[in-house]
Amino acid sequence: MSVGDLRIDAFRIRELRIPFKTPFRHASAFRTETSSVWVEALAAGDVVGQGEACPRPYVTQETVESVRAFVATQGESICRSVGGLESLRSWMDAHAEDIDANPAAWCAVELACLDALGRRTGQTIEGVLGLPPLAGAFAYTAVVGDEEPAAFHALVQRYVRLGFLDFKVKLSGHIERDRQKLSAFSPLLAEGVRVRADANNAWDTAGQAADALHRLAFDWFAVEEPLRANQYEALSALARDLSCPIVLDESLVRRQQFEQLPEPAAQWLVNVRVSKMGGLLRSLDIVAEARQRGIGVIVGAQVGETSLLTRAGLTVAHAAAETLVAQEGAFGTHLLAEDVCEPAIMFGPGGLVDVRGFALLAAPGLGTFAVPRPSMLL
Repeated sequence: MSVGDLRIDAFRIRELRIPFKTPFRHASAFRTETSSVWVEALAAGDVVGQGEACPRPYVTQETVESVRAFVATQGESICRSVGGLESLRSWMDAHAEDIDANPAAWCAVELACLDALGRRTGQTIEGVLGLPPLAGAFAYTAVVGDEEPAAFHALVQRYVRLGFLDFKVKLSGHIERDRQKLSAFSPLLAEGVRVRADANNAWDTAGQAADALHRLAFDWFAVEEPLRANQYEALSALARDLSCPIVLDESLVRRQQFEQLPEPAAQWLVNVRVSKMGGLLRSLDIVAEARQRGIGVIVGAQVGETSLLTRAGLTVAHAAAETLVAQEGAFGTHLLAEDVCEPAIMFGPGGLVDVRGFALLAAPGLGTFAVPRPSMLL
């Protein structure tokens, strides 16, 4: 079936607010609820495509208000120009600078367009994009925020009881506090547990970061964003000093930035978050470039994503194939008081999401058929 012949009449945008069951803290933010945007593409034939994004000032310098402004400014042009996958890509090429400045905003719009296209043609998002169907089980990382040491230890034990073997730990930058937290893993590393750190740009120089991380005396699998963004030479030196890869998150948001990375490729991992990257198509392009360069991929997530962005992340993880090193997200109602999907796409025992357990993953478009309750929307 053709993936063209889509007419979008208008976009509707609202803020999505869902309380967390427990607060989440890291070095850049403290959150008690989602801070997301919900975009609907209203298309001919009563087709409604749905998109979501998580604008973060400390990641892409975006806010909910800037996303609203982008949709208000660009919506008419998109409606006039986009009628299928090819014209969607053409619009992206013609407005690359606008998307660079507003990646989360474009993510929500793009997902809504792709979802509408899938619903219009009766194809899954993989079918629309010419990708193999989703299959198998996806293993997620246990993400532990910057909790007080006692709460941190309790949360680690909960994850261990669930069968998680892969952990991401948010560092505070305070040595003694972080050392107390990390002692939770002392009996676990010999059992095959793997731990990476996320410093959320805590240090100004590679020397400061190296000193602090060495003082923690911990065997990291990888360290994410220890410095202010885009300090590639300093990050490369730090990777050599720590003898572990550096995960690029805020430091890699566009495909062209690969050219700035010093060799060897093995010192880098890329955190591909669909909202940060500017949507699904750009995320898939980043994965393809990383694979070509021999750089591993972590499919990441913003704290507070609903099942819609989890669904988009699964497409990226499946496309990453052997390049995939880890996967984040799929928290659903483990974190959110409620989700927009029923059932929520969320990990179970062992941190697994088995495709066979979620019929909506084979439904047209993103398959979520999400209808946020009025209480979630502003």
